[in-house]
Amino acid sequence: MIFYLEVECMMYDGHSLKDKRSVIKRILAKLRNDFNVAVTELDYHDLWQRTKLGVVTITNERNHGEQIMQEVLRVIDTYSELERTITTMEVV
Repeated sequence: MIFYLEVECMMYDGHSLKDKRSVIKRILAKLRNDFNVAVTELDYHDLWQRTKLGVVTITNERNHGEQIMQEVLRVIDTYSELERTITTMEVV
């Protein structure tokens, strides 16, 4: 099973693309290291207040995939620099 998560976030505290990249880089590294998922910034590369992240994992058990994605969302929510706005998950 393939689990695909798309997460849009707003960043209110940063004041430049450099600030945004710093936060995004930390989040991507943490998710890759802690959960062994593929993750990237999908959209809004030129906007410093907004981002869209894509996260993918492959597993043979539905419960395990859902658990990983819920933990990914929990970690994203721990970052005070951003606020998660729109979240969609698909299972293929």
